[in-house]
Amino acid sequence: FRAYTKLLISLVYCNKIRMDIQNLYSLFQSSSGVSIDSRSIKKDQIFFSIKGENFDGNSFALDAIDKGAKFSIVDDPELRNKNDKIIFVKNSLKELQNLSKYNRSKSDVKVIGLTGSNGKTTTKNLICSVLSQKYNTLCTLGNLNNHIGVPLTLLNIKPETEVAVIEMGANHIGEIRSLCQICMPDIGLITNFGSAHLEGFGNLEGVIKGKTELYEYLIKNYGHIIINNDDQIQKEECKTDLYSSFGMDKASDFVFEYTKEDNKLVLINNDYKYNCNIYGDYNFQNIASAISVGIYLDLDSDQIQNGLSKFQTEENRSEVFEYHGNKIYLDAYNANPTSMIAAIDNFNQEIQDNNKIMILGDMLELGNFSRDEHARIVNYLSKMNVEAVYLVGQIFSSINISESKFKKFGDTEELIKSLDLTKVNNKSILIKGSRSIGLEKLIN
Repeated sequence: FRAYTKLLISLVYCNKIRMDIQNLYSLFQSSSGVSIDSRSIKKDQIFFSIKGENFDGNSFALDAIDKGAKFSIVDDPELRNKNDKIIFVKNSLKELQNLSKYNRSKSDVKVIGLTGSNGKTTTKNLICSVLSQKYNTLCTLGNLNNHIGVPLTLLNIKPETEVAVIEMGANHIGEIRSLCQICMPDIGLITNFGSAHLEGFGNLEGVIKGKTELYEYLIKNYGHIIINNDDQIQKEECKTDLYSSFGMDKASDFVFEYTKEDNKLVLINNDYKYNCNIYGDYNFQNIASAISVGIYLDLDSDQIQNGLSKFQTEENRSEVFEYHGNKIYLDAYNANPTSMIAAIDNFNQEIQDNNKIMILGDMLELGNFSRDEHARIVNYLSKMNVEAVYLVGQIFSSINISESKFKKFGDTEELIKSLDLTKVNNKSILIKGSRSIGLEKLIN
């Protein structure tokens, strides 16, 4: 095999053959995996030189080899003859995507694709936790849900993998279509349609068009769709008979009721009570979809409950904890107008007294809608019974408001320097904002 590999590399070197997908797949099978980060490269991995906004992976191709990479895939012609472990291709990213698609196609794995404006990662993790009670299950790591992250996940599919849960993110029309062509989902669901990434999608209609590219792929390829029957848009956009539905709507295939115990959601289906250690009414549909996927894939109720019991929220997502006498509701991983209103409403309903504070950060990637959407949030809050609202970020700071309960700060550091937060005691505190605002820094 070593002799074959040397000959193969030599031929590629001399441009006598093209590095086609079968040859690349053979190299992949003999490797210990792939990497796009030379800083964490492992022995015998294949390094793919990917270009980003602020870096060019080709610059690290030789370094990756020095650190133990089996080969480095590059698309910079100047590197062509620098090392016998350099493989030159026309486009490194395209080769990564092609390889991942090929690896997926060589497996019998059942792929579940999911997208949506809010709740993607939580839903993905819930589904993965549930299905892993019966199947060898792989899911997207963290929120690596774009044109690079999806291929990296697919390349982790092994012969023993039975189910892969693939989260797909997008901020432009056409991206979900492209990701579907790579991961080829058998089952799909959309969490919801909200006012997210309006800078790229243009408006809510653009969001709907972009997200339902998942439906279009599944319909065209005879896949199965799982819809939230309480969501009118999903019902209208699901133009196929190959679907299952869930929701409080009695006409659903999987009908749910829900209540709360200790502020945690409890879902009831066919007299079985499903408990999940997660708060927020807006998580009802996320939990219900995970249970529905489990039922559809033949898990029994106890297996599904075991999966829900083992579910853990990711850092800075829908966390509730006591800290220095305060009860903190931390959801500082992401924010858009839809998720912001949902978080505010849930917090306001759960905390009935006035002893509460909201710390809200800017919502990004809203384009021309940005200032109007932030003003809408401020106007919404002005009617609520709350002790104080701290608005953090340049966009919120630009909104004119005279009410004394509002205080504005240009960034998180300014809030920390301006207020002695150690004196905040016995309060209920909602912390919600876009990731780059860094509101989680406030905890300490």
